[in-house]
Amino acid sequence: MNKRSFFAILTVLVIVLGSICPVNAEIIPALGEGQIGRQAVVLCESLTVRQKASTSAKVVATLKYGDLPIVMKVTGGWAYCALGDSEDSPVGWVNADYIAIDPAWYRTSGKTRVYAWNSTKAPKVALLDDNTTLPILKVEGNWIVVSLRGAAGWIYNASK
Repeated sequence: MNKRSFFAILTVLVIVLGSICPVNAEIIPALGEGQIGRQAVVLCESLTVRQKASTSAKVVATLKYGDLPIVMKVTGGWAYCALGDSEDSPVGWVNADYIAIDPAWYRTSGKTRVYAWNSTKAPKVALLDDNTTLPILKVEGNWIVVSLRGAAGWIYNASK
């Protein structure tokens, strides 16, 4: 075997083994109830905070993807939230469908592939950098569904 063939085979082996080796990650459990309420995370690009639990109520503020309001109560599909942890922080109502209340978190360890559905043959929708932290929406067997800026993606958890 000549030198060029050896390096070609070695390169293919590295690529194949690198694509099937498990990626270690950290799963951070939910915080649980705090002093004021439960931490939530905004799952959509923009979320309107309203004075009352109604789409016609006055707008108090707008939250962005990844913001962390504190949910004090949930009723009728609406969540009453504090937008900070100080006494003078704004409060208001948000549509509870667009937040994850007290989520667990997934933190990558190394480059991590995210798939469109729960198959390594599915289209890849993202490649996450090391130390990326995303809220977990669901765990299904060896697969973890995470929030990706208003969408969802599947990460294979080989360590399970």
